[in-house]
Amino acid sequence: MNGRPGIRADGSPAGGAAAGSGPASARARSLPPAPPRPGARGPFAESWWGNAWVRALEDSSLDAGRLSRGRTYARGGHVGTITVTPGRISAPVSGSRPRPYRTVIRMRVLTEREREAFLDAVCAQPAHIAALLDKDMPHALVDAAAAAGVRLLPGPGEPDPACSCPDSGRPCKHAAALCYQTARFLDADPFVLLLLRGQDEEGLIDELARRNAKLSAQGAGTDTHAGTGSGTGTGTGTGEGIPYSPPGIPARDALATSVRPPLPPPLEPPAAPGEPPLLPELPGAPDPAALTFLATGAARRAHAALTTGPAALERLPPPHDAVRLAATHPQLTGRGTFSDLFARLARGSGHTAQGLARAAAAWRQGDEGLSVLETVWDPPAGGFDRARGALAAAGLPRMTIRHNRLTDATGTLQLRYGRDGRWYPYRSERTGDGQRQEWWPEGPADSDPVAALNALTEG
Repeated sequence: MNGRPGIRADGSPAGGAAAGSGPASARARSLPPAPPRPGARGPFAESWWGNAWVRALEDSSLDAGRLSRGRTYARGGHVGTITVTPGRISAPVSGSRPRPYRTVIRMRVLTEREREAFLDAVCAQPAHIAALLDKDMPHALVDAAAAAGVRLLPGPGEPDPACSCPDSGRPCKHAAALCYQTARFLDADPFVLLLLRGQDEEGLIDELARRNAKLSAQGAGTDTHAGTGSGTGTGTGTGEGIPYSPPGIPARDALATSVRPPLPPPLEPPAAPGEPPLLPELPGAPDPAALTFLATGAARRAHAALTTGPAALERLPPPHDAVRLAATHPQLTGRGTFSDLFARLARGSGHTAQGLARAAAAWRQGDEGLSVLETVWDPPAGGFDRARGALAAAGLPRMTIRHNRLTDATGTLQLRYGRDGRWYPYRSERTGDGQRQEWWPEGPADSDPVAALNALTEG
């Protein structure tokens, strides 16, 4: 998506002020997913500016079917956490595959000249300031901004959608869902629209307060360049002409007491680990897909530590940590064919892709699985010796013994005895070049060799 004509590398449209320009740097906002409303009907927006946003989307679309599916996706809770930054809205949107699509909506940010003109238009009417502070955007304010040459609502070619899905529609159903869901947040807070144009709420309020105080001081005949710093009158000694405000109580004094209320009970762990937010693509920054991969793995380990205990956070040597990732990470698959992410993990940890896949399969067999794959040992007399008798009594074929391994006569099935007293099933598979066979872990371990072999033959 980066490198498109008219778009900066940071995602903001060319020709506008970049995020962070002006007296107050624009900030990002995260908007949590809205709950599903399956079967709901009616408009997505209630405010007139929210409806103007929806109209801009629908007027720019050439496919009513995609819009209809986008509305269904939005009502069905397919849109994840929405991140709003200057000139950009992004969110993961779930579709037909397990991994959500990366969906982005772009808007043009205001230039510095437009920003100044907008602030002048707001300050010209005290009612405009009051409306913004009350989370309202009256027609009069938008009209006044337009008269000053500043467009707040979407114009021609806006909003500009992009999505990682293979659909070339503009918008596709995922981008349409994100647009419809955004309309609900615009209803509740018009500052979301202003942030899209490059102006964050805190910076806007601070700038309006500064200008309003300066105008008030000028109207009262105050010399705005003569602060006395004495703590009386209308000056603060900063030369800004802002009315004097007495100092408050330092936080350290307010908290200087040994009396503390009891801590609340800890929250229950969530039912499932959270998903990382959609990360931006920035020049010189790490690959967002790789960062998302690592963040997903960290979230799953943290969730496991909360639900099963701190053993889930055990530090492992890098080769074994790569095996853990390959075995537990939801984005990794591999046995016959390997994803690019899987192959990169294998190369980075000193494994072949095939070897990492076998080790991951062994890891999933249980705590001792990796050791059973990698080591051969001679078990003492006892449970291991009784296994062949148990197999014969169950009418199963006789198996040959070699160290801690029992192999059937065909050379395709094997049970490996672990130091934990459990039996680990293996199946032989011919390599891709057909030159040799490799033993692959196949299914969970079992303390009963008969049950382990039966599960292997039935599989």
